[in-house]
Amino acid sequence: MTLRYLALALAFSLPAFGQSSPPPPSPADALPDAPSTTSQAQAPVVPTGPTAVIDTTMGRLTCKLYEKQAPVATANFIGLADGTKDWTDNKTLEKVHHQPYYSGTTFHRVIPGFMIQGGDRVGDGTGDPGYFFQDEIDPSLTFDQPGRLAMANAGPGPSGGGTNGSQFFITEDAVPQLNGKHTIFGQCDAHSVLLVASIARVERNSQDKPLTPVVINRITIVREGQPMPPEPTPQPAKAPTTPTK
Repeated sequence: MTLRYLALALAFSLPAFGQSSPPPPSPADALPDAPSTTSQAQAPVVPTGPTAVIDTTMGRLTCKLYEKQAPVATANFIGLADGTKDWTDNKTLEKVHHQPYYSGTTFHRVIPGFMIQGGDRVGDGTGDPGYFFQDEIDPSLTFDQPGRLAMANAGPGPSGGGTNGSQFFITEDAVPQLNGKHTIFGQCDAHSVLLVASIARVERNSQDKPLTPVVINRITIVREGQPMPPEPTPQPAKAPTTPTK
């Protein structure tokens, strides 16, 4: 199954919203609202899970995970990142144990003003960890701000099942056209959004694949009370290594 053109429906043109003039206020409407009827803006959802520190050949991305709103996607990402979750090698079709999945993978699809996509050991959008899982769409989380960390998918599977696996993307801007289509499981900080913008603008081919690989050297999961890992020394790009049995 290919995730190259995942269901990131690139409908950049949003429909126009018509506006009409409101009716003139009645005398009652002109009075201040009573405390019990005063509307309040909904507070943004704050991620309460651990922090994912994604060290790349272009710098560090730091994203806090929505463990409460997307527990399955969060646990899957953590397990693949730290090697506690088994996965299947796409080339040998053998099960891999105790090996971090993401180390050495690349951001294989980058689109300026939109997002960067990674998490595929094949490196062309066709790879997966040997399993799939369902979406977790929480109505309190939308693509209304940059820096959303979300699962890439290929839409509903042949039998109606989910097609989430290992691939993920990070948005550069708000993309409301993706609402309800992808599981949001993290929020990256402002510095990370600037790095996303830089990665999205590297020279790329007609399939939006960087000509010089942007490699994920390592993903570190930092839980509450743990120190952040030291800033890594820049390393040259490396291809994913074949895991040992």
